[in-house]
Amino acid sequence: MLSIRQYVENQIHIITGLQGSPVDFTTPAGDPGLFGPQSAVWQVHADFTSMMLGGISALCLQMLDPKVLAGVWDHSRFRQDMQGRLSRTAQFISAVSYAGTEQAERCIDQVRRVHEHVHGYLPDGTPYDANDPELLRWVHHTQAYCFLQSHMRWRNARLAPEQQDRYVAQYSKVAVLLGADGLVMDAASLRELFAQAGPQLRVDARTREVATILMSSHTLFKGPKAWVARVFLLAALDMLPEWAQRCFEHRPSTASMWWRRKVVNSVAGVLRWATRNGSVHRARRRVANLA
Repeated sequence: MLSIRQYVENQIHIITGLQGSPVDFTTPAGDPGLFGPQSAVWQVHADFTSMMLGGISALCLQMLDPKVLAGVWDHSRFRQDMQGRLSRTAQFISAVSYAGTEQAERCIDQVRRVHEHVHGYLPDGTPYDANDPELLRWVHHTQAYCFLQSHMRWRNARLAPEQQDRYVAQYSKVAVLLGADGLVMDAASLRELFAQAGPQLRVDARTREVATILMSSHTLFKGPKAWVARVFLLAALDMLPEWAQRCFEHRPSTASMWWRRKVVNSVAGVLRWATRNGSVHRARRRVANLA
């Protein structure tokens, strides 16, 4: 019979796609991967709670770009299988962060090959292409911004400014390998990008439909898990810049945000207690030759 800790950790592995993942984080022994255990990327990406909330926030920002949204809308089953889509994204982030070098690069190559087939036209006739460096740049910046903001809200509010800069610069390596260019390399510049809405961003019928699907995803769970999932979804919206919150008609009160922070921090404590064999734990054993 599974212990409570094992049950909770198994649920985390299901959500993140680690259970059944083709990536083996334990080999080859001694390989530091793309970043290594002393990197800011390993530090920022290690916490399940902050990464999950940051990932949801990043997805919300990404869908405000009609070209990025069109790629998902036209070339995936996101609307029918949102959980599968999110799990695959989590698998990719884990792999490039913590897998051995060859496996991480293979995952990046796989995404590039998929992107070769993701192109088309917006309803107004504007062309889009998933390998467009501008789109790759936007997706990367949303991830880096949201992962960093989430880490500092939920895990380490005192992360040193120089470590924040190291994270932004280090994580850009993945975007460059995917084909992006013109990336910002420090935390202040990254935050400046999201100080106001870019001219290419908008909310339309597609945006609203995907947002509705995302915000109703807690119904995929039963009982208390559905309630917790709903709180986490709203907490992810709380982290968006104010202009983005307005796009999603999210107007949280100070009291509601305070309450959600209490709930998330309480749940996060349980999740951290339960997690003993996540991707970062396996990667640490690999690097230490203990795989």
